[in-house]
Amino acid sequence: MNVNAASKVAIVTGASRGIGQAIAIRLAVDGFAVIANYAGNAAKAQETVAAIESVGGRAIAIQGDVGNADAVAALFDSAKQAYGRIDVVVNSAGIMPMAPIEQASLADFDKVIATNLRGAFLVLSQAAAYLEHGGRIIALSTSVIAKSFPSYGPYIASKAGVEGLVHVLANELRGRSITVNAVAPGPVGTELFLSGKTPEQISQISKMAPLERLGTPQEIANVVSFLAGPDGGWVNSQIIRANGGFA
Repeated sequence: MNVNAASKVAIVTGASRGIGQAIAIRLAVDGFAVIANYAGNAAKAQETVAAIESVGGRAIAIQGDVGNADAVAALFDSAKQAYGRIDVVVNSAGIMPMAPIEQASLADFDKVIATNLRGAFLVLSQAAAYLEHGGRIIALSTSVIAKSFPSYGPYIASKAGVEGLVHVLANELRGRSITVNAVAPGPVGTELFLSGKTPEQISQISKMAPLERLGTPQEIANVVSFLAGPDGGWVNSQIIRANGGFA
């Protein structure tokens, strides 16, 4: 085992911002050495690493597009070389361009599917190959699936596919004591959610849940922490809708 080997190791994709960053920091607080994956913004990924180190945790940043099979394979190989094992994989990488269901939106549709669904397939497949006995796989979905808002078609389609993969992989990993679940946030105050929305739209969506507010990245990270920790061991093949009653 590598001299830098840790007792517990987690890979978090999309860890340079928003929910992914909050998850990476929370898992570090929980005692995991963290591999913070990012698509392109190295400076933001280093901010995640610095935040983890500031609370006494261990982390490295590894670049890689989750939609690229070679990049995902290299991510897992590098993580194993760095820390000697992989115990938890959280696929948080995702994009959310708004696009109506029409011919002109095909490029946006293809881009969303490549990152959100193909990316999930690649990350989950590598997780299945690398995880230790008793490991945890957690994908990020979305509670907006239940709303069918206009212009969310590509995003909802990609995340509905992710939820399907979660259920199938849980069955495929029978006998290895590996759980496979998804967390489906409602509206959360992140750059991904806020981008392209007017203050009026944000206010309207914020009031849809009975709790009448946006969620925070930390609240989603708390749910992931539960699924990744000892108390989440009997939860398997589930979609946890952390949304304040939004859907």
